[in-house]
Amino acid sequence: MALPRMLATLVSGALFGFGLSVSTMIRPEVVLSFLRFQDFGLMLVMGGAVIVVLLVYKLAPRLLARPVLGDRFHVHPSVWNRDTLIGAALFGVGWGLCGVCPGPAIAGLGAGNWSLLWALAGIALGALVQGLRAK
Repeated sequence: MALPRMLATLVSGALFGFGLSVSTMIRPEVVLSFLRFQDFGLMLVMGGAVIVVLLVYKLAPRLLARPVLGDRFHVHPSVWNRDTLIGAALFGVGWGLCGVCPGPAIAGLGAGNWSLLWALAGIALGALVQGLRAK
């Protein structure tokens, strides 16, 4: 990977982690209060993220001849099948039970919330089991 791509990855990751921290998504109790319909602050965060992604995905290919760090724009078709449905359901149940998503959990470690290691261990174990099952 070239240096510009590595720097872009580092800056993007830091910005993402900072955004998760500022929005308090790194705190499972905040996420759980959102999922219990007690606090709708995260709705603004997620809605803002969806709007930005939709705008960038629609406008960038029209405004730029090619991506800043790539050779061409790619189409990412989504495929729904039984495995996708089961994985999405398991992810949703896990998120609803503990209020932890992988990205915010990693960002939470950076903020010193070491109890998130338990959730990350469960996420890693689930990924390992799925990988072994898929072979």
